[in-house]
Amino acid sequence: MHSIKAVFFDRDGTLIHEKPGTYLSDPGKVRLYAPVPAALKRMAKAGFHFFIVSNQSGIGRGYFTAKEVHAVHARLQQLLEPTKIEEIVFCPHAPQQPCNCRKPATELGEKLIKKYHIDPRRSFMVGDKKADVLFGQTLGLRAVLMTTANGKNHLKKYPELKPDFVASDMRSAASYILKEDANHE
Repeated sequence: MHSIKAVFFDRDGTLIHEKPGTYLSDPGKVRLYAPVPAALKRMAKAGFHFFIVSNQSGIGRGYFTAKEVHAVHARLQQLLEPTKIEEIVFCPHAPQQPCNCRKPATELGEKLIKKYHIDPRRSFMVGDKKADVLFGQTLGLRAVLMTTANGKNHLKKYPELKPDFVASDMRSAASYILKEDANHE
């Protein structure tokens, strides 16, 4: 039985600043995009539950450890308070390592949907990369592509990419999600 509506977020370049090509392992360098706290508060008020699904290939590449990723996540949760992220999941593998958890593969999303009884038809994926859009759409979520860190480049680089909505920031993503949710009621 699916019952809750959710927003899945990518982490870097979506909720927090990312310098493309760099790997974040220092909790002290976590910086939220300015519109994120208020936008998440608006969506939470509308009854959405939040999850983060992130590819953390820096672990598989040997740049940092899972423990460091957890420290970054603890800092992120702290910065988002009082808004709650239900669960943060990540793929630790490098791109060349075979796995079913690296986005756009959907294993992590499937597990969250099952565990939390999420209704994909009432849920969304928000990210800044092609992999995020494909991950969301494969799971039956509506996919929002952020034009923050990588989004603009991915729209140009992959003309076949068809997100359900393109958002300039989390404020516009939240407005789209809330409008779509109201239309679904």
